[in-house]
Amino acid sequence: MSPRPRPSTGAPDGGAPDGRRPSVAVIGTRGYPSYYGGFETAVRRIAPALVDAGWDVTVYGRHGAVREDDPTRDARVRTRTTRGVESRSLSTLSYGLTAVLDAVVRRPDAVLMMNVANGFWLPLLRLRGVPVIINVDGIEWERAKWGRAAKTVFKLGARASARFADALVCDAVEIVRRWRDEFGVEGTFIPYGGDPVRELPVEPGLTHGGYALVVARFVPENSIVEFVEAARRIAVDHDVVIVGSTGYGGELDDLVRDLAVEHDRVRWLGHVSDDDRLFALWQHAGAYFHGHSVGGTNPALVQAMFTGAPVVARDTVYNREVLADAGVFVPPEPAAIAEAVVALLDDPAEQQRLREAAAARAEAAYTWQSVCDAYEEALRRSLPSRGGR
Repeated sequence: MSPRPRPSTGAPDGGAPDGRRPSVAVIGTRGYPSYYGGFETAVRRIAPALVDAGWDVTVYGRHGAVREDDPTRDARVRTRTTRGVESRSLSTLSYGLTAVLDAVVRRPDAVLMMNVANGFWLPLLRLRGVPVIINVDGIEWERAKWGRAAKTVFKLGARASARFADALVCDAVEIVRRWRDEFGVEGTFIPYGGDPVRELPVEPGLTHGGYALVVARFVPENSIVEFVEAARRIAVDHDVVIVGSTGYGGELDDLVRDLAVEHDRVRWLGHVSDDDRLFALWQHAGAYFHGHSVGGTNPALVQAMFTGAPVVARDTVYNREVLADAGVFVPPEPAAIAEAVVALLDDPAEQQRLREAAAARAEAAYTWQSVCDAYEEALRRSLPSRGGR
């Protein structure tokens, strides 16, 4: 997507108008540093990298949503909090609006926006001559967890993003294609990254390569119901570990809780916030089931690959794009999931082949260094060059 004309600021190429460090505001996450989801994980890596590359970085967030005493926090990254409505349907829109209004007053040299629901507010930044790069995330209006009204909001926000953003970032090649076909705009492919993991101890009570694992937020499009049914068969001879929850209770939590009560070999750990513990679970799993069906490059899948987890994935265009030949693909049917997982658990040689293939694929295509470099390059391109654009 080519940049749209804006008023000239007389800035030299790649810099701010007066020769100072260019400034960027990051809008659309819960803040810095936050561990809520993929956007927050990305910002924890991108923000310090941009500072290293010569940017003044401000991340907008919400009160109480970040760890103020986080030892990994980079003090060079500025943070600002704004007010919003704390509700499932209005929080993104309301916090996005208040952050944009604050940025309109402060007028950074560029904005990195997360989430197309904030596309409604892009005209405000355009009127102030602030270029915006927006990470469109996945195809939110196709997620089963959203009702009709929310899906409509996301679709309209996507149309506004396509019209008013200076550049789109898509985390999968398939997402680039979808936006080209549906909205007639070209996006830039920048995936999520992951980190290499040192050797970690096996979770007490488990054995290396001897258990099946699923890590997911409990929403319908992540194949939780299908995996629970498959787990009833897997748990006859193998341990099963389930990490995740809905975050607010509900039928899917009850379903998994009942499964853990019924089967001694099933462990439900809920949400695991300790990265080392989560990485160890991936590292020593004999089969990691990744059931995500929508979205682009999934951050959890990328990190699992860096740990060398042998992956059985729901057969989607997104999962095939990320894994290539480093995974086993199955339809979202309990019998097929159970068969593929059990076959992998019973085949240590195939486990090892997939471990090596996944780690090699991750290192070749999904390092945080390459991701951060791509964001910095995209932001540099958005800055007005000498004489305007």
